[in-house]
Amino acid sequence: MKVIILTEGKGHIGYGHITRCTSLYQAFEEIGIRCDFIINGDDTVRKLLAGKNCTLFNWLSNRQLLTQILSGVDIIFIDSYLADYRLYEKIAQLVETAVYFDDYLRLEYPKGFVLNGAVFAEQMPYSKKKDIAYLLGTKYTPLRKEFWNSSEKYISNKVKTVMITLGGADTHNLTPKVLNVLADIYPGIHKKVIITESFGNIAEIESFKNNYTELICCPDAAEMKQVMLDSDIAITSCGQTLYELARIGVPAIGIGAANNQLQNIIGWRKCGFLEYAGWYNDRHIEQNIKNCLKYLEDKKTRMHKAGIGGEMIDGKGHVRIINAINKCSNRDVICNFESTGSNYC
Repeated sequence: MKVIILTEGKGHIGYGHITRCTSLYQAFEEIGIRCDFIINGDDTVRKLLAGKNCTLFNWLSNRQLLTQILSGVDIIFIDSYLADYRLYEKIAQLVETAVYFDDYLRLEYPKGFVLNGAVFAEQMPYSKKKDIAYLLGTKYTPLRKEFWNSSEKYISNKVKTVMITLGGADTHNLTPKVLNVLADIYPGIHKKVIITESFGNIAEIESFKNNYTELICCPDAAEMKQVMLDSDIAITSCGQTLYELARIGVPAIGIGAANNQLQNIIGWRKCGFLEYAGWYNDRHIEQNIKNCLKYLEDKKTRMHKAGIGGEMIDGKGHVRIINAINKCSNRDVICNFESTGSNYC
């Protein structure tokens, strides 16, 4: 059995693709099947994927090498905003089963599976072609292994700790704005600030560091989960992290930072989990954040939102994805995940 994950990630575009694909890597690992990453990215990816099978090269431009690598592949997952239809079509011809991550109806995909684990993705106007199986909605949201299981989130009477996580590079320089807001209205609240080596504004962020402000650089999944468990509210961009926050039950204030986040913003607002502060360049963004923080001071409100998050994301997306591939294939590609006796099923 040969399984490949083909994706992209680097400092200026972030690591959301890699983060959600890691769940599937770990799921195959859980049932004893080797999986390999092929990533179009920079050296920052190597640290993120330490200990995992990973080949790093620009597979968009070096298609000859990609074709060689894909020889004999049984299952491939493709998570890309850059690959064109011709490449998808070529890959679909080379492998037994192709699974395409999609967030916003980016392409009309060739035969295979379309996977969109976004909130309310099942309501998006997919054309439902006969040679494609559609895995849509949060029951198919893949989360990293550390988030497969989660104890009930403790909801404190008062907001004591705020998590700030604004993307892999904070390209819009939002973190200092958020810290300014918190310094203004909650100077004594603890701030846990997630940063990476790709941030170009670290010096500015460090100027806010004090006894109440902790900078956490490049946390792994276990560390991210612990920060979430320790936090009463998260101020976040609206990418993959929103799904992990929902799983843990951390009420979130979202800031839109990229067009591909629109479905997340719309969906999470619709279900009542997300308080939305606006787009990154909204001239009222700081006042909007203040308003959201004030609203979330109420314990019952935070408890309600935590409950919504837990109802929407149960941490079993990886199980359903693998079992759906197995069920829809003409042969037993892989064993049924739940038959392995895994603690994560």
